[in-house]
Amino acid sequence: MASDDIAQLADALSKTHVGDGELSFKGLGLKLDDSESAAELLRKIEQYPGLRALRLEGNTVGVEAAKAIAKALESKDQLQRCYWSDMFTGRLRSEIPTALMCLSGALMSAGARLTELDLSDNAFGPDGVKGIEQLLKSPSCHTLRELRLNNCGMGIGGGKILAEALIECHKKSTAVGSTLRLKVLVAGRNRLENDGASALAKAFQLMGSLEEIHMPQNGINYAGVMALASAIRHNPELRVLNFNDNTFTKRGTLAMAQALRHLRNIQVINFGDCLVRSEGAIALAAVLTEGLPVLKELNLSFGEITAGAALVVAQAVLDKPHMEKVNLNGTSTHQWTESLSSLFLYSEDEGEPDDEEDEDSDAGDSDGSDECYETGECEEIVKENGMNGGESPEKSQSQVSKSQAYPICPILGCHSFFFLLNHFGRLELQAFIFPNPQAEILSFLSHPSAEKLSHMKMNLQQEASLFSFSSLKSSLFIYA
Repeated sequence: MASDDIAQLADALSKTHVGDGELSFKGLGLKLDDSESAAELLRKIEQYPGLRALRLEGNTVGVEAAKAIAKALESKDQLQRCYWSDMFTGRLRSEIPTALMCLSGALMSAGARLTELDLSDNAFGPDGVKGIEQLLKSPSCHTLRELRLNNCGMGIGGGKILAEALIECHKKSTAVGSTLRLKVLVAGRNRLENDGASALAKAFQLMGSLEEIHMPQNGINYAGVMALASAIRHNPELRVLNFNDNTFTKRGTLAMAQALRHLRNIQVINFGDCLVRSEGAIALAAVLTEGLPVLKELNLSFGEITAGAALVVAQAVLDKPHMEKVNLNGTSTHQWTESLSSLFLYSEDEGEPDDEEDEDSDAGDSDGSDECYETGECEEIVKENGMNGGESPEKSQSQVSKSQAYPICPILGCHSFFFLLNHFGRLELQAFIFPNPQAEILSFLSHPSAEKLSHMKMNLQQEASLFSFSSLKSSLFIYA
């Protein structure tokens, strides 16, 4: 090894973070090809007593270096957290499974009990999942709480291997009285598609302990979404649900809405760019009216939702005391965007908004329909999304002066709809719906049915075109 390379490595390692049981080589850009190039790193691992966390992300590790690191880890029985994302840049895909098997074997030999494992941003494909398969099935993962495999290219095959490993781990851990209670699963950008998602859904249903599920950008359509919806209802502690950029369509959204009725702890729902469509948005609005008491964030952006459906959602979130953000960006509101974009409410000491011009663009409304009404499946789902009581919940009607109103920005860009609830306190958006169909909307929210949903779908776009800025402005009030 050249003296310049040794000096460079020594300089990088001098920046190593040590403390709280954590040894971090994060982001040092080390190129570890063999035991010689990893000598200083190995020395620090070996000499660190009570090692609980090891950060290797942002470096590149070859097979021989992985074998050397594995040998150093064989005595680290207190290791709990492995942050090993972005660790194989520039390596052959065929090398990665071997490296992972070596590292996994060391953890199992040491008798480590992992709580966190992060292998995100390692493009190892399904073969890479095989590299950690035995680790995931072993007692070393009976205590696992967070598993992060974002952007690993697992594919359908990798998704199935992962699901089977989690199921076996759960069964084995339960048999010895230490049931696997995985809380966080991150598996975005993995091309799981329907089959991979459906396989993981079986594992989710069996575990029943998940608090966060992140599976954006996986090419999942309604069949996979329905499988996931069936599984999440068995995870009552769910707080975060992120399925951004998959394809729900109406069938998937209605199934997801049905599942959400069983969850009381959801704080974040991200169904952005999921093609939830107007009927799906209205079904979700019914669930919002009935439950989800601690919801903080809702993202239904770019889902081919008409203006009318967006306003139904807005009406449904009025009485959510913890709501911080509702994102309906990309809603088809082009008929009255210019009027809305200039609508701000300020307190007297806030001044006036700056004049800005939004670029005009077109937003098509391709709210096509699925075939589930023909089968009667959607009618059954919608019935389950109804309210238990006969009346819609009462809204607070407390009056305040104009000077007590805080500012909001209802529009971010053309043909978009977006509003934030101010951090100074609860903001309440009163009667933010079309004047004419108000009774129809409230009737649906109180007693959802497939017939009403179908009827509202036909009318939403027509109502949006008839809606005027003056009627909106006269019915919009902000309360703090």
